[in-house]
Amino acid sequence: MKKVIIADKTLVCSESGFSFREKIEIARQLENLKVDVIELPEIIEEKVDTLLVRTVSSFVKNGVISVGAGVSAGSVEKAIKAISGIKNAKIRIEFPVSPVGLEYVCGKKPAKICDYLKECVKECMSAGCNVEFSACDATRADFELLKSLIKTATELGVKEITVSEDSGETLPDAFIEFISALKSEFPEITLGVSASDKNGLANAIAVMAVRAGAGVVKTKATDGFVSLKTFIGTVYACGNTFGISVNAKATELNRIVKQIEKVTDKTEIHAISPVSSESDGINLVESDTIETVANAVTMLGYDLTEEDVKKVYDEFLKVASKKEVGAKELDAIVSTVAMQVPTTYKLISYVINNGNVITTSASVTLEKDGKNLQAVCLGDGPVDAAFKAIDEIIGHHYELDNFSIKSVTEGKGAVGSALVKLRNNGKLYSGSGISTDIIGASIKAYVSAVNKIAYEEE
Repeated sequence: MKKVIIADKTLVCSESGFSFREKIEIARQLENLKVDVIELPEIIEEKVDTLLVRTVSSFVKNGVISVGAGVSAGSVEKAIKAISGIKNAKIRIEFPVSPVGLEYVCGKKPAKICDYLKECVKECMSAGCNVEFSACDATRADFELLKSLIKTATELGVKEITVSEDSGETLPDAFIEFISALKSEFPEITLGVSASDKNGLANAIAVMAVRAGAGVVKTKATDGFVSLKTFIGTVYACGNTFGISVNAKATELNRIVKQIEKVTDKTEIHAISPVSSESDGINLVESDTIETVANAVTMLGYDLTEEDVKKVYDEFLKVASKKEVGAKELDAIVSTVAMQVPTTYKLISYVINNGNVITTSASVTLEKDGKNLQAVCLGDGPVDAAFKAIDEIIGHHYELDNFSIKSVTEGKGAVGSALVKLRNNGKLYSGSGISTDIIGASIKAYVSAVNKIAYEEE
């Protein structure tokens, strides 16, 4: 029985703009399903994206984390830094190899692309990293060039090669010939496949590619590529006939996919304004009334007093005079001006111990009624450890509804902004924090939300 490796790319090719918390939740569900590889995107915002890699690596025990490195300047170096010290991780060097992709995405001529791949692989290998080469749009590439690229990678020690069918127009029999030709040329490699589902052929292509010698199938929990649910379901239904199996848990498949779909489903808010994909369905303008803004706030999950709604609307008008206001901006406005309360807990200090050979710990000290309260906790990454320490100090764990961080400024001294949304007795409380240290910003945001809950409970 041939064991097929499942590499899920939901977090790479999704265009939904997931928050940090949503990315973590999707990764947790994929780990629960026991997919073999969880693919993460290229490192763009270095602090935030590296934190994502580190956090995911802390709970992924069954599979491998794959971090992308493309053709942007420094992408390989950033990927190497992100996975430094993580044993179950690899770097995925990927770029389009079709004539159009080479010219307009890579900006390189065919004669130069092999040299570029060689440089990337050598940089990864010198850092001791496992490497996969992923040739995007491979079915539309010059076959001789594709073979040269694969040969270049394999001669340097790369054993995993992925070829992608991105047009959605290749029929299964033609793809079988394509895979068979590559396996004939490079019988020693572990060959992976990815396929567009533009015309509903992705699952058939994946199954046939496995029968032709492919050992890895790249899936996606949502639409667009080989369906995670459909492919695993096909293997469990027909695997004995085809002589193939997977590690993923079939008994948990439907439940876990539904959980992922809940996270990935971005419900649009039609009653407010025209939908903007960049604002999670909310697109408010200066001419919108206080009732419209209040409706949007309610749809975000907040239950505000009339006084707080007025404060939010006044701040909204200031922002809307300069730009359109989406869900993220409205969230920030609510966390900044609404439900402002006296400080019950004041952040005094925090110390984070993190590394590749120790479990992350956080020591947090808060002040309440003039007394310093301290707790030390272990966690899955620095943010999780810090939040657990705060929970221990206050003696209560609140449901974390959302957590997001972003860079406000650029450069080495970039300022990070964090938004935390906690739920208590069905009601949503948000807090924001800002710091040159994203961990510090996250802790400040959490304490801010906790103070709002504490004030109402008193």
